[in-house]
Amino acid sequence: MTSTLRPTAVLTEETASEWQPQVRAQARERAATSGGMWVECTAYFGFAARGSSDDGRQRFVSTAISPTYAAQILQLREEGATEEELHPIVAAAITESYFTDWGTRCAGLEANFTDVLTLDIQF
Repeated sequence: MTSTLRPTAVLTEETASEWQPQVRAQARERAATSGGMWVECTAYFGFAARGSSDDGRQRFVSTAISPTYAAQILQLREEGATEEELHPIVAAAITESYFTDWGTRCAGLEANFTDVLTLDIQF
């Protein structure tokens, strides 16, 4: 079967097939080592902490997460984890960055992450 693509289209397609995996690998490496990732989600967050007065409720959270958690999420994805299997690590990442402000407040806070309506993880 002969290709109906013009030479320019073939070249573009070949370049994309070679280039895109490299770009994705570089983005994953950067996220896992220095850049971290961005998480946006709508979910129910409940809290467990001594002295916590904040009742659980549905929230929209948009926050950066550390390279440490980004690396764990990327590793789980590579191993074939489902979105639901990512929830515990995403909850820990959001707790660290959003609820405890990178460990500067609410020591010992744990956020329970359930009833996830949306979850978007970006480089």
